[in-house]
Amino acid sequence: MSLKETNSMTSNGKKQVLNLLKENKREYSSKEIHELISESISYATVKRTITNLVLENLIIKSGKGKSTKYLISPAYDILQILDIEKYYEKEIDERTIIEDFNLNLISKTLKSINIFTEDELNKLSNLQSEFKRNISVLSEVEYKNELERLAIDLSWKSSQIEGNTYSLLETEQLLKEKETAAGKTREEATMLLNHKEAIDFIVEEPDYLIPLSISKIEDIHSLLTKELGVSRNIRKHRVGISGTNYRPLDNEFQIREALSNMCDLVNEKESIFEKSLLTLMLISYIQPFVDGNKRTARIVSNAILMNHQHCPLSFRTVDSVEYKKAMLIFYEQNNLTAFKEIFISQFEFAVNTYF
Repeated sequence: MSLKETNSMTSNGKKQVLNLLKENKREYSSKEIHELISESISYATVKRTITNLVLENLIIKSGKGKSTKYLISPAYDILQILDIEKYYEKEIDERTIIEDFNLNLISKTLKSINIFTEDELNKLSNLQSEFKRNISVLSEVEYKNELERLAIDLSWKSSQIEGNTYSLLETEQLLKEKETAAGKTREEATMLLNHKEAIDFIVEEPDYLIPLSISKIEDIHSLLTKELGVSRNIRKHRVGISGTNYRPLDNEFQIREALSNMCDLVNEKESIFEKSLLTLMLISYIQPFVDGNKRTARIVSNAILMNHQHCPLSFRTVDSVEYKKAMLIFYEQNNLTAFKEIFISQFEFAVNTYF
């Protein structure tokens, strides 16, 4: 059997196992699973498939030995692989989505699962070890210069995602020389300068977001939206998000409660990578402010990494459209696989590029 045929069988076996467990929502032994899916797949292959699905956090097991049973994981909807291109073949009104804010997502589902697989955490941890080795041989001036370079890239990319038209070179001239670019608006320059000020703040206050709290998130938001006519406080009315029919919460007290639950979740998680990615996704999902939510999410997420001596992300090589598509899938399906891929690839890029 060729490698292609083996991979095809493995992929087909995964789908069959997952479909069986998802549709019936009860526990099965490995023998029961084998008996109920395609006879063309051997029992040994089914066992390997089940083991891989457990490692991927898509199914969970209980019991030991012959009493071992398997059940679809609460993480399944969040971590299942989605075909982004196929998903967006349908227009906004044709997509079947979770239109309302999922009240159980933060307080129950995400609290009970690990969003990274063991292999993913090993990759991130190895990259973090490489980052620590790299910075250990840098002088204080060299480290500061690299951090400055990353801060400029992050300010540029985070602003570009929000529609800012400054180029990377123009951003560097603005942040280093305070030289505004011809033909650009004052608001665009202010957005970039605010990013740099917020990043400088978290560098100078290395423990500021430990533990994470609503008031500290509001402080970062205030820095990012200064002189842009954006209210500091938690919003009191509905906001719409372009490109989707997902509706965030519109009640101030529910928004505050969701944000508080998010802070509790992030503070309880042991993995720094989970803390960072969850913050990045959930501030954007909750949309606690009238404007500046995704900017705040990117800076707070990076602050968590930096506060724990982890390599920050610049997102420099992220395609803005792909970033938005991955975010919209989280809004609409509560699935973070596409964004998790972005997070891991950008962490690898940052370690290999800046330090």
